[in-house]
Amino acid sequence: MFASYLIGLREGLEAALVVSVLIAFLVKSDRKDKLSQVWTGVGAAVALSVAFGALLTFTAAHLEYTSQELFDAITSLLAVVFVTWMIFWMRRAARALSGELRGKLSDALQLGSLAVVVMAFLAVAREGLETALLFFASVQGATTTAAPLIGISLGLLTSVLIGWGIYRSAVKINLTKFFTWTGLLLILVAAGIFKYGVHDLQEAGVLPGLNTFAFDISAVLPADSWYGALLSGMLNITPQPSVAEVVAWAVYLVPTLFFFLRPPRVKTTPAPASSAA
Repeated sequence: MFASYLIGLREGLEAALVVSVLIAFLVKSDRKDKLSQVWTGVGAAVALSVAFGALLTFTAAHLEYTSQELFDAITSLLAVVFVTWMIFWMRRAARALSGELRGKLSDALQLGSLAVVVMAFLAVAREGLETALLFFASVQGATTTAAPLIGISLGLLTSVLIGWGIYRSAVKINLTKFFTWTGLLLILVAAGIFKYGVHDLQEAGVLPGLNTFAFDISAVLPADSWYGALLSGMLNITPQPSVAEVVAWAVYLVPTLFFFLRPPRVKTTPAPASSAA
């Protein structure tokens, strides 16, 4: 539930920030007549995201065992790629996001109503599609879908409330710190998804070593215990992983954390050369 809550909160807040920036720009520009077009684009993006999640679920449910494992593996690996790109992109672009969105909306207003709808749709659809793919990949190892659905619903609801509070200036949070800490947690979640994707490839027969276990800590971490279920559901830490799963987990986690935590490079501007007398 916590992993799903984190996904809903992080992705939902990005979408909520986008919508709040667009609405605030229209209100301050005295263009409230365009608000309905923004909401039309947002609604279409949400509908597309839900349809995409339903399509993933329907496709996985109507495949044979081997094909289903391969499909789950591909979606898991794609989710890892998208969430990693999103984490680093938001870390780099968070400060300039508001100005960039206002510039795009200003251009869209000059083109017409349809352009405003399309702009709002594209701004939210990316977050929605990422959320659907990441959520689908994160619940593949879950024994029930009730807890993940509750978690992501609560995360999205929280993000909407925070976005509304930011728009009303009732809530002030340090977005740089927020995206840094949630980025760290999502990297751990993504490492678990990557590990599970490798496990699915082994189940499908694409990779060998399914029964070659790296270790067995079932006595310390029983799979049916509450803490075992918590670690498995949140970070996909299992008591008896294969060697390939452990290697995949470490190969993703270590370099990703290194580059994420590395201080950004400061660009230095060379001093102008003194002109001749």
